[in-house]
Amino acid sequence: MLSAIVLQAAGGAALGTAGIAIGAALAAFAGAFGIGKIGKATMEASARQPESANGYRLTAIIVAALVEGASLFAILVCLLALNK
Repeated sequence: MLSAIVLQAAGGAALGTAGIAIGAALAAFAGAFGIGKIGKATMEASARQPESANGYRLTAIIVAALVEGASLFAILVCLLALNK
């Protein structure tokens, strides 16, 4: 139902624009999901071995920054495709 509404609203040449918007939304969602999984794993590891919590925290921050950079790059590619 929702996809039919999106396709009707997009219409013709604007269908590519809708696809780009959906791609950017998926990239943002995937980045948020990945960072959430990193946080969950870090908390579980810190609960198991509290003496190593600082190492886990540092690793999680570095990996989360890489994931966020990759998702921002994907969003940027979508925005550049929109302006083409």
